[in-house]
Amino acid sequence: MATLTTTQTSPSLLGGVVIIGGTIIGAGMFSLPVVMSGAWFFWSMAALIFTWFCMLHSGLMILEANLNYRIGSSFDTITKDLLGKGWNVVNGISIAFVLYILTYAYISASGSILHHTFSEMSLNVPARAAGLGFALLVAFVVWLSTKAVSRMTAIVLGAKVITFFLTFGSLLGHVQPTTLFNVAESNASYTPYLLMTLPFCLASFGYHGNVPSLMKYYGKDPKTIVKCLVYGTLLALVLYTVWLLGTMGNIPRPEFIGIAQQGGNIDVLVQALSGVLNSRSLDLLLVVFSNFAVASSFLGVTLGLFDYLADLFGFDDSAMGRFKTALLTFVPPIIGGLLWPNGFLYAIGYAGLAATIWAAIVPALLARKSRERFGSPKFRVWGGKPMIALILVFGIGNAVIHILSSVNLLPVYQ
Repeated sequence: MATLTTTQTSPSLLGGVVIIGGTIIGAGMFSLPVVMSGAWFFWSMAALIFTWFCMLHSGLMILEANLNYRIGSSFDTITKDLLGKGWNVVNGISIAFVLYILTYAYISASGSILHHTFSEMSLNVPARAAGLGFALLVAFVVWLSTKAVSRMTAIVLGAKVITFFLTFGSLLGHVQPTTLFNVAESNASYTPYLLMTLPFCLASFGYHGNVPSLMKYYGKDPKTIVKCLVYGTLLALVLYTVWLLGTMGNIPRPEFIGIAQQGGNIDVLVQALSGVLNSRSLDLLLVVFSNFAVASSFLGVTLGLFDYLADLFGFDDSAMGRFKTALLTFVPPIIGGLLWPNGFLYAIGYAGLAATIWAAIVPALLARKSRERFGSPKFRVWGGKPMIALILVFGIGNAVIHILSSVNLLPVYQ
C-alpha cells in the first residue's frame, strides 16, 4: 500500500512583502511633493533614504524584542512587560492619536478628491458634503464586519495597483529634465527647507504595528520576516521615488507655493498635474488612482482604529457593540472634517509627530531592554548601542523639528 505524505508549505515571502508595502503606501504619499518642494528632488531623496534606513531598523528592533515572547503577543503586551505601564500608556495614546488624526486626514482627502471628481462630471458637490458622505459609507462597511472591510479592501487595493502602474508609467514619460533639475532658478536655495520634510517622511514609512502580525504569519522565523521588512520598505521607497520624479519632473518648483497655500490637498495637486500634462486620459487615470488610494488608506486606518477602540473599551462584536465602536471611531474625525475640510497636510504632519513615539523612540527602548533581560538570542539588530542611539535621536529630533515648524521657527518655502 502506498504511503501518502503531506508537506506543510510555509507562507510565501511575497505575502509578507505585500502586507508591509501595502500598509506603508497610501494617500499620505500625496503630501510628499508639496512639503518637499522647498528642498526639491535630490535633497528630498536624501531625507527619504535616511528615514527609510531609520524606520527599517526601528521595525527590526520591534522584531528583536517580539521574538522573546510567545507568538500572538501584541505591541502593547511587549511594551508593558519591558518598559512598564507608564510607557505603555504613552505608547497607546500615541497610537490612538495617529489613527484618529489619519482618519481625519483621509476624510479631508476624500472630500477634496471627490469634489474634484464630481467637478470633472460637471457636478458641484461641496468638499465637506463629499467627505461626510464617504466617511458614512466607510463607517457602514466597517460596522458590518471585518470580512466586509477585507472584501472591499481587496477590490480597492487591486484597482489601486492597476491604476498606479498605468498612472506612473504615463507620468514618467512626461518628465522634463529642465523642470526636475530646476534650471529656471539659477540661485535657488534648498537646504534651509530640508529639516521640515523629515516628520512627513517618517509618517510615510509607518508599518510597525504589523511586525507582530508577521510573526503570527511566519512563526519565529526572523530570517524571513527581516526579508519582508527590507523588501516591503524598499518597495515603498522605490514607489515614492517614482512619485517624486513624476510630480517634480512635471510641475515647476514655484507652482508648489500656490498648491501649499491652498492647503496642499489632493485635488489641488491633481489639478496642477492635469494643467501641465494636458492629457485627458492621464488626467482621468490620476483622478481614478487618487480615489482608490484614499479609499484603501481610509479602510485600513479606520479598521485599525475600530479594533483598537473595541479592545480598549471592551465592546463586544454584536450589532450594538459594533455600533458603539463605530460612533467612537468616526464621530470625532467627521466633526473635524466638517470644521476644517482642508487640513490634510497639517494632519499628516501631526501623525508624524505622534508616530515618533511608537515608531522610533519605543522600538529603540524595547531593543535596549530586551538585550538587558534576554540577551536577544534569536536575532539582534546590527550596530549595537550606536544604532539604538541613532534611532532615539532620529525619533526625538523629528518631534523637535515638527514642534519648531508648528511655531514657525523653521524656514517655509513660500
